[in-house]
Amino acid sequence: MTKKKPPAARRRPPKRALPTRSMLAAMAALAREARERAHAPYSRFKVGAALKTRTGEIVTGCNIENASYGLSMCAERVAVFKAVSEGLDDFDVIAVVADSKRITPPCGPCRQILWEYCGDVLVHMTDLRGRSRTMRLGELLPMPFDGGHL
Repeated sequence: MTKKKPPAARRRPPKRALPTRSMLAAMAALAREARERAHAPYSRFKVGAALKTRTGEIVTGCNIENASYGLSMCAERVAVFKAVSEGLDDFDVIAVVADSKRITPPCGPCRQILWEYCGDVLVHMTDLRGRSRTMRLGELLPMPFDGGHL
């Protein structure tokens, strides 16, 4: 009988080198391109994301709004769901790009989804003026809820 892999949030990522500044810049550029495809007619707040696996595959997402606001999807969740639907896992970095006065972190629901599917990944946040900040998801979501609590 094969042993089932624990959810991403409970797996410890293998020790690997942190992404280089050039890798983070390349991911931010892909997130910026994805942002241009955002459908945000209500908020006019376009966001793009690029999610990378440890093997180098990158999946992008953009926010997609709906007149019933609760049915809207954030760029980060679109990227995660696209990646998972394609059979990808073992993520290490997500880049998020938005145009705002302050660096924009993922919202609460996105942090929860990222924790559940990606674990304690690096979150690289960039604005359109090139300012950026990189943090671990665990810093953005202290005391996360996951399958270990069930």
